[in-house]
Amino acid sequence: MNHIIGLDIGGANLKAAHSDGPCRSRYFPLWESPERLAGELSNLIGDWLPCAGLAVTMTGELADCFESKAEGVNQILTAVEKAANRTPIAVWQTVGEFVDAETAREFWQLTAAANWHAQATFVGRVVPTGSALLIDVGSTTTDIIPLQDGLPNPTGRTDSERLISGELVYSGVRRTPLCAVAHSVPIEHGDTAKSYSQLAAELFANTLDVYLLLGDITENSEDLETANGRSATVVNAHNRLARQLCCDRSEVSLDEARSIATFLAGVQRQRITGAIDRVLSTLSTPCGAVIVSGEGSFLTKRILDAHARLKDIPRHSLMEMFSVEASTAACAFALARLASERPGTFTDEQFSSLLTP
Repeated sequence: MNHIIGLDIGGANLKAAHSDGPCRSRYFPLWESPERLAGELSNLIGDWLPCAGLAVTMTGELADCFESKAEGVNQILTAVEKAANRTPIAVWQTVGEFVDAETAREFWQLTAAANWHAQATFVGRVVPTGSALLIDVGSTTTDIIPLQDGLPNPTGRTDSERLISGELVYSGVRRTPLCAVAHSVPIEHGDTAKSYSQLAAELFANTLDVYLLLGDITENSEDLETANGRSATVVNAHNRLARQLCCDRSEVSLDEARSIATFLAGVQRQRITGAIDRVLSTLSTPCGAVIVSGEGSFLTKRILDAHARLKDIPRHSLMEMFSVEASTAACAFALARLASERPGTFTDEQFSSLLTP
């Protein structure tokens, strides 16, 4: 009963963390069935209830099933309240504080997409002095968060501001369509010189297929969250990538598919590296350390290994400090820990109505 649950509600994934350590992640396409969110949350955390409180953050308000982000914040919080079954709720905002649900609704601009800020607030203590970076490569996006003396020090606070500053890159290791990574790829025509083929502007394949082909993500025949709904195996990834060239795997060999995947992975690394360089230029002192998290930590490692300014500085991996699950659900994990460290979070007067029988 004394434990706290952290919830990170995204447009495509639900992530939960128990303050004692366990973490869970579940795919849920919010835009398809927003009315099912409360039930999905109940299934995700039901066996962890009752608890002392739910600490909540979100990015799902951007899903296009909502007319506006304000509506998205409101509906997501309504779903959380249903799933909570009178459990007290605290919502993280980008001012670095928890607020009650009604305040979160009123000041929705501070509530929307605040998960990165919670994560940076918690893990920043690993580097308590000087300038540092937190780099989180997830399934859909990459966060590059500057830290100063252990606290987040971003140029942007909203997602739109962070896209401008380079602190948010809409590119991840699973859900990014390949036609959004590059417009064309090098191909071989028998014994002729290498040429380039355009990629079809269709969702035939995504970055999951690149990293399946390259062996960075393990095959999972039960994972059907792919571009065509067929399993996450190398054979199916081969076929999906071939479709981007308007072919099938009888026309593009596995070696050719892996060569194209290698090229696309390189383009993605370059894009993220460019954003890292932009953020580095804003630091007041040289970057003294990097904190790495997210299911794309393997990609971050490659970027850092090749980066002239960052390859030799200390690295701290959430995967190694905590667990693979905690690194993947890092924002929910951070919320649970932050709320546990702030004993007044669920007992202040503003929450008293929630505690009344």
